[in-house]
Amino acid sequence: MANFAITGVAGYVAPRHLEAITANGHRVVAALDPHDSVGILDRYCPEARFFPEPERFDRHLEKLRRAGDDKRVRWMSICSPNYLHDAHIRMAFRIGADVICEKPVVLNPWNLDALAELEAETGCRVWTVLQLRLHPAIAALKKRIDEDEPGKKYEMELTYITPRGPWYLSSWKGNIERSGGLATNIGVHFYDMLIWIFGAVRRSEVHLSEPTRCSGFLELEKAEVRWYLSIDAKDSPLFDGGTSRPSTYRHITVDGRELEFSGGFTGLHTRLYEETLAGRGFGIEDVRPSIELIHDIRKAKPVGTNGNSHRFALNGRS
Repeated sequence: MANFAITGVAGYVAPRHLEAITANGHRVVAALDPHDSVGILDRYCPEARFFPEPERFDRHLEKLRRAGDDKRVRWMSICSPNYLHDAHIRMAFRIGADVICEKPVVLNPWNLDALAELEAETGCRVWTVLQLRLHPAIAALKKRIDEDEPGKKYEMELTYITPRGPWYLSSWKGNIERSGGLATNIGVHFYDMLIWIFGAVRRSEVHLSEPTRCSGFLELEKAEVRWYLSIDAKDSPLFDGGTSRPSTYRHITVDGRELEFSGGFTGLHTRLYEETLAGRGFGIEDVRPSIELIHDIRKAKPVGTNGNSHRFALNGRS
C-alpha cells in the first residue's frame, strides 16, 4: 500500500482520483486546497490531513519523508488549476515522490523541458491522465487506422460542447494565463487523442477564438480534422431553448461515420492509475505533441472561416 498526497482536492476532478487511489488499494494521507469544502475526504480517506496553505502542506510532506518509508508520500496526485501544475510537480519531486498529474501537465512546451531535466536529476517521474487512450471505442479506432491501407487520408469532424454557467469565466478557468484558454482547458485530451491516432500535426488553423467557443482545422499525417469546442449551451443540438442546461454533447465522425463513445467513461481514471502504478503510464514525451499544439492554438491569430471550417463555425451555431 502506497501513501499518496493530493492537491486541488476540492475541485471537480479530484473525486475521480480519490476513487482511483482507493480502488487500487492505496491511501491518501495529505490533501491541499485553498478552499475547505472537502467533505469528500470522509468518503475516501477520513484520516488524511488537510491543509489550505501550500506552505504547511509542503512542511507536512517533508516531515513524513523524514519519518521513514512507511510514512513518507510516494505519489502525489495533482488536480489543482493548470497554472499550478508545474509548481506542485516540483514540490513532489523535492520529497522524492512520483506524480500523476491532470492534463495539461503544463501550459508551455519549454516547461516540459525543465521537468525532464528534473526527472533526470531526481529519479522521480511525472505521469499524466490521458484516459481517452484507454476508452474502448477510441482504442478500437486507433487499431483500425493502424491496420488500414498505408497513405490513406481520413476526413474527421470533432464537436465537443460541454455547457457551463457564468461562473466558468469568473473562475480561474476563464483566465487564459491560469487555464491556457478554452482549447487548452477542455480540448487538450481530444488533441492528444487525434495525434495519437492520426499522427503528427502538419498544419493548424484557428478560425474562431472566443471566451466560450473556439474552432479550427488540423492537418495530421493521416487525417484532416475540423474541430469545434464550446461551453455555450445554445451551441448544443440538445438545447431546447429553455433555462435548463443540456448534457454534454460529444460528436465525432470519421469519413462521415459517427464514432459512438458516449459511454465507456466510468472507471477510466481507476484503470489509468492501475496502468501507471504498474509502470505503463503516459509521461512527458507522450504529452509533448499536444502541449505544443495547444500552445500554438493559444498564440495563433484567428484567420476567420474558410473552406476548412467546421460547420458550426460557418453557421454561427448549430
